[in-house]
Amino acid sequence: MLTRDERRALIFLAVVTAAGGVLRAVRSGGGSVSAAAVAPDLPGGDLVRQAELSREAAAAQRPLGAGERVDVDHAGAAQLERLPRVGTRLAQRIVADRQVNGPFGSLAGLARVPGVSAALLQALTPYVSFGGVVPLAAEFAAVERQAPAGTSTGAPTPAAGAKGGAACGPTVAVNRATAAELACLPGIGAVLAARIVAEREAHGAFRDLADLSRVQGLGPSRREKLRSRITIP
Repeated sequence: MLTRDERRALIFLAVVTAAGGVLRAVRSGGGSVSAAAVAPDLPGGDLVRQAELSREAAAAQRPLGAGERVDVDHAGAAQLERLPRVGTRLAQRIVADRQVNGPFGSLAGLARVPGVSAALLQALTPYVSFGGVVPLAAEFAAVERQAPAGTSTGAPTPAAGAKGGAACGPTVAVNRATAAELACLPGIGAVLAARIVAEREAHGAFRDLADLSRVQGLGPSRREKLRSRITIP
């Protein structure tokens, strides 16, 4: 029967032996602990990857601090999920759109993503930047107000964000108009107007009415309402 002191000595020797094995694994593996030395059922490198995933998950769950912003032009989906009202699917759509169409550059550019409404843009404004640049309050003015939908024969409505609420002209040059000017067209609100501008800047001028189908949300009925209200030189 072993005494208490003998049992302690055996435990100490076992710990020293195990530590020596890990040290040998570090030296032979170029400085990283081999997963097989600690958990033989895991392929080499899995422990390091699991640690990275744990850190990423912890960062994603951490709420934004005071004054902290997420760079929408560079952040991954996990970082985007830290933004208010942005869930997993929307974060993935933002990343996918950015990969296809390039950086957003502004709130108006972000509006091209399906599911990003004017209300969401307003909620995100204090927490986002684009390429590290913080959006100005004036930038949101172009997409802040949802212009009321009218008809192709109705009276012009005030331009969203226009000074003094100036009325829209009889026609709008779609390849030159600002988002605020486009927002007062029938059936076009702040978000669609921002998408038109973003599409135009990303892929060039529109050639005709049918070419507006490039814009997400501009279906045949909406385009038909615009026929008498826009010019496409």
